[in-house]
Amino acid sequence: MGSAFDAVRGFSDRAAERLGLPDGLRATLFVPEREVTVHLEVPMDHGGMEVFEGYRVQFNSARGPYKGGLRFHPEVGLDEVRCFAALMTWKTALMHVPFGGGKGGVAVDPKLLSEAELERLSRTFIRAIGPLIGPMVDVPAPDVNTNPTIMAWMVDEYARMYGYQPAVITGKPVEVGGSLGRDAATGRGAAIALDHLARDRGWRREDTPVSIQGYGNAGSWLAVVLEEMGYPVVAVSDTRGALYSPAGLPATEVLAHKRATGSVVGFVGAETIPGAELVSMEARVLALAALQEAVTDETATDVKPRTILEVANYPVTPEGEVALLDSGATVVPDILSSGGGVAVSYLEWAQNVQGQAWPEERVNTTLAELMGTATRLVLARAEAEGITLREAAYLIGVERVARAEAARGYR
Repeated sequence: MGSAFDAVRGFSDRAAERLGLPDGLRATLFVPEREVTVHLEVPMDHGGMEVFEGYRVQFNSARGPYKGGLRFHPEVGLDEVRCFAALMTWKTALMHVPFGGGKGGVAVDPKLLSEAELERLSRTFIRAIGPLIGPMVDVPAPDVNTNPTIMAWMVDEYARMYGYQPAVITGKPVEVGGSLGRDAATGRGAAIALDHLARDRGWRREDTPVSIQGYGNAGSWLAVVLEEMGYPVVAVSDTRGALYSPAGLPATEVLAHKRATGSVVGFVGAETIPGAELVSMEARVLALAALQEAVTDETATDVKPRTILEVANYPVTPEGEVALLDSGATVVPDILSSGGGVAVSYLEWAQNVQGQAWPEERVNTTLAELMGTATRLVLARAEAEGITLREAAYLIGVERVARAEAARGYR
């Protein structure tokens, strides 16, 4: 198995081959424009100092400022960040928002830090990458283990260096320029994509049970929105275990239970099962909303649902997808089904740049338009050319970035 970046590079290379792009243009498209590694010296509560390694990869800016989240996780590394920066490049293009692709993060387990230590780390990181970002240059956002509070610390630290510019970071609290609807955006966008697929296939919502691996922000909001739409959510999981109820789970009550206890397990009215068994439960759709590489060629045989919705970034390896496709499954790719987050990040950025604050209804309506258009394009292209949804999504994304490179004077 190759690296995550090799896998994403393979998807985009095949799209470029199908599009007939010249070799010189491919070299421009598939090499990051800038990669930065920083070492962060952070004072600890006990009086000592610890050094953490951080990264920011700016992959492509042909269509606009780099855009991508910042994650805090022990396994963050340059290859992972490079992979997700590439994914963001094709995702923003597919969603047709005026951004390029970037990503960043720090190799740290934030659960081992006090709140004060986490704030010092966040501010140190933004000082380190501050000269490289800006509202019209590179616009970070929250990702794994980061949240609006951390974004608020970062935008404040950036303001201390360069003056208050809320558009430099998205995913902020509403009180400091964040957008209504941003917290639900990734889950809501995935629900919209699934709903378009269901309508395309003639499925009734009430007859389309969904399992959700990962009940964090994206997964829990996906469950809440699907429940509102009329889809039964029959299984959910987190790092401690899973719940299963063939009659459907009450999404908001499960979320309240998790907030109170730290996990979904033990919720009264549902069967608690090992987390690994969730993928084998009876459902039409499996939403992967945890971390990357959740399904490999070795685990694909355990997956019972025949439609896989990639809500996390890179949750299915190329080998895993081959196994799923060979078994007759459909995979809705991450650059489509997780596009709601970057779509509303764009709307937050646009509000900040214009000095506006939109009502949530306007945000959600615009998100539905962006997700609906992207999903219909992917479904139509896959049908017209007899290819997978991932191949169709990459064709659209790579083609749009290539056209932007050409329009800006690529020779």
